[in-house]
Amino acid sequence: MLEMRPGCERCDADLPPQSQDAWICSFECTFCSSCAEGPLGGHCPNCAGALTRRPTRETRLLSEHPATVQRTYNPPGRG
Repeated sequence: MLEMRPGCERCDADLPPQSQDAWICSFECTFCSSCAEGPLGGHCPNCAGALTRRPTRETRLLSEHPATVQRTYNPPGRG
């Protein structure tokens, strides 16, 4: 089951479970549309895998299968 991470790993934009703007790689690294389609060019900076749109999770399912609240934030040049 997808973690449904709550924010873009690059710019920290909010990405709730119903967001149409979330993109993920096969490791669930999560990015917003602006980062995924812009500077990242459709590829994850962590694993070089392709980024695809993350599916949404319906509100009625969130109570039984909640999204994670843990944020991952790795802006460019950090570290």
